[in-house]
Amino acid sequence: MNDTEFTRFTKAADTCGMSNAAFLAYAVDKAARDLTRTTAEIATEREVIDEIFAARRHLGRIHGLFNQIAKALNSGADAPHLDTAAQVVADAARRMEDAADALLAHRDGRAEGGTPA
Repeated sequence: MNDTEFTRFTKAADTCGMSNAAFLAYAVDKAARDLTRTTAEIATEREVIDEIFAARRHLGRIHGLFNQIAKALNSGADAPHLDTAAQVVADAARRMEDAADALLAHRDGRAEGGTPA
């Protein structure tokens, strides 16, 4: 558990009027009583993270292709649709960044544009 998670955990226990140990025991018991929901929440987050990392790998490959295009353009080749392709890639990168930010905000317990819970 990192410092931010521990602070959030301690604050939640205090808000409930419980010790850290009692709060943890209660939370673990609650999660264990509804494994379908617990598993779904964990799996969903893991799947989103996997997709974000896959998209990042693809953007890395696209970066390499743009380097090859730049080399071809410097050699006198023509690329009539380059601006459109670059805009599509920039839009995809922005969406990926927004998705990563939303995931991190969710993990930190913040609503989009909000403050930590």
